[in-house]
Amino acid sequence: MKYRPSRRTRRLAIGTAVVLALAATNGPWLYRFGTERYHTYAVNRPDYMAANGHWDFLDVPSEHRINTIHAALLHTGKVLLVAGSGNNQKNFDAKTFRSVLWDPETGAFKDIPTPKDMFCAGHTQLPDGKLLIAGGTKRYEKLEGDVTKAGGLMIVHNEDPDKPVTLPAGTRFTGKGNGRTYVSKDPVLVPRATKVFDEKTGAFLRNDPGLGRIYVEARKSGTRYETGTEDNYRIAGLTGSDTHNVYGIAQKLALDKKDFQGIREAFEFDPVAEKYLPVDPMNEARWYPTLTTLKDGRVLSLSGLDEIGQIVPGKDEIYDPKTRTWAYTGVVRKFPTYPAVFLLNDGTLFYSGSNAGYGPADEGRDPGVWDLDTNTFTTIPGLGDPDLMETSATVRLPPAQDERFMVIGGGGVGESAKSSEKSRLVDLREPHPEFRDGASLSGGTRYPSASLLPDDSVLVTGGSGDYRGRGGSNILQARLYDAASDTYTRVADPAVGRNYHSGSVLLPDGRVMIFGSDSLYADGANTRPGTFEQRVEIYSPPYLYRDTRPELTAGPERIRRGGTGLFTTRDAATITSAKLIRPSAVTHVTDTDQRSVALDLEKASDSVTVTVPDNRALVPSGWYMLFVTDAEGTPSEGTWVEIP
Repeated sequence: MKYRPSRRTRRLAIGTAVVLALAATNGPWLYRFGTERYHTYAVNRPDYMAANGHWDFLDVPSEHRINTIHAALLHTGKVLLVAGSGNNQKNFDAKTFRSVLWDPETGAFKDIPTPKDMFCAGHTQLPDGKLLIAGGTKRYEKLEGDVTKAGGLMIVHNEDPDKPVTLPAGTRFTGKGNGRTYVSKDPVLVPRATKVFDEKTGAFLRNDPGLGRIYVEARKSGTRYETGTEDNYRIAGLTGSDTHNVYGIAQKLALDKKDFQGIREAFEFDPVAEKYLPVDPMNEARWYPTLTTLKDGRVLSLSGLDEIGQIVPGKDEIYDPKTRTWAYTGVVRKFPTYPAVFLLNDGTLFYSGSNAGYGPADEGRDPGVWDLDTNTFTTIPGLGDPDLMETSATVRLPPAQDERFMVIGGGGVGESAKSSEKSRLVDLREPHPEFRDGASLSGGTRYPSASLLPDDSVLVTGGSGDYRGRGGSNILQARLYDAASDTYTRVADPAVGRNYHSGSVLLPDGRVMIFGSDSLYADGANTRPGTFEQRVEIYSPPYLYRDTRPELTAGPERIRRGGTGLFTTRDAATITSAKLIRPSAVTHVTDTDQRSVALDLEKASDSVTVTVPDNRALVPSGWYMLFVTDAEGTPSEGTWVEIP
């Protein structure tokens, strides 16, 4: 008898076939769904967070989302996020410049009127708690092919020793040899000539002309207005002796790529009034400059692209917060843009070799110690991957007293695809310091973010293997670095890739804010243009998942260098260390402000007394977060203390 399945069996078979068909069709999705759910479950387990920490997205209202390129922690506990035009030419053309203030304690956001395009400015913390921001964008770059009018650098000479000359915007320059006319885009002040005398006889030798630099452009479009050789240029509108004393000299004026141009404007951001205050402009326009606080509280401004899109030719200058004015240093030293230059404990400066983007490959890139007073520079040898230092991060390892630095990752000059996995270490206390290679990252890493944590570890996160994340090379990893053992420990992975225009800031509660990222492409095949990453992540380190953390209940808001401060606490018995951490002001993986200064500690039954080192270069004046830690390294929340 032929077998005939029952109605129930047929239904079961049909149902099984349907399930198998659906599984075959949706299996990958089901697998991903199940994997993602398990991952979410795993990373939220208490034991996992206690070992690896945890990442969360910051809930930023849509009206306050900006292309954050600069960030600074203020002594009010709030974070200033600065986009300027946000690397968006449409914003620049519309003069839409943005800054947002975020309060981590309340979660509130506030738009801050932003008077100039602070995109790619420099910044640093001032002694009175304000934030100095200097430079920014005057003009966006124009790529080769987009340039329609020939232009370039005109050097204006003034041979009159008796007076300077000012040429207004729109001044016409006509070549004596080529006959072509070019027009200046901005006014230029040309200093008077300098009389030179023989040192022995006192006899007059010559006049060294005063020089002014200005960008000029052809009046009409087309290749016929390009020049390829040097020529002298007559200047229209001059009269009398100026007609032969003042003239221009230009080399190539062409349709080549035109780089970004900088501005001179500078501002102090007042954290209490929550607004920008204009101060004296710099003498030099700067785009991509570094600002470094000096021993006496003044600020050194270095490098940058000037108002014609060329590297500022070593004309460093200093800002005096007391007079709010700038003055040249009187020395000349050239660096690539955003050089990582740190104040050392004897008042000299350390240049790690880290930088972020523009400048010749063979000039100003060697690391060393710079004595600004004498303009002597002592090179430090031994740097691993010395040709892969662009977009590397430099961090001053804790405690700052030890003067040990770590240089992390980096890549080749410009748009190079090369990157380094090295961490290079140097101890400047040694009689003849040399770099040595430390623990390595998992692969080549450009744009790594590095934040000092109050347990003396360093959070290193983000970056990409290729220029601006090309080829889908963002690195979704975070590590804690321990300087004592020279080891990296992999911790919880962030959800968002971070490369160019990203950074990290330690918050007073011990968490770390990670912002930005400006990928060149949105896919691994490099076929779709990238978009700026406006999401902000918050990393909570493992120490925030322990049962208890020490707490300071009261104490002074101000402690002088060499002085002491008594802080009441119920946890005196468990506290083992104390430190001052200077708040970050970070952009383009450059943060010369952050440092962690160890404090002497004495304990009583219900209080601790800390002593601040009596060294103005080690502890520059300003506001700091005071953290105390227990034997496990669990930190208190930061208490704001002013060092006057």
